[in-house]
Amino acid sequence: MSELMYSAAHAVLLVCCALCLYRVGRGPTAPDRAMAIDILGIVVVCFTALRSLATGRDYYLNIGIAWAVLSFIGTIALAKHLEGKGFDE
Repeated sequence: MSELMYSAAHAVLLVCCALCLYRVGRGPTAPDRAMAIDILGIVVVCFTALRSLATGRDYYLNIGIAWAVLSFIGTIALAKHLEGKGFDE
């Protein structure tokens, strides 16, 4: 890919980050905020994938995979907490 495409992709992801941070700050309910935080995790994984493509190094993908797994676990834990259940239910 060309440098212009990487720059455009980064710009789009930065706009997504800004919109998600706005939703985290102004979200009317806790589930809205939780969803925005989850989307921020997805955006971070996209940043690591772009970085891996730009540099040709695969350890950025490892970071992205680890971030995705931790984000998934955190989202499940937050959903359980907002639902009012314990983690063993």
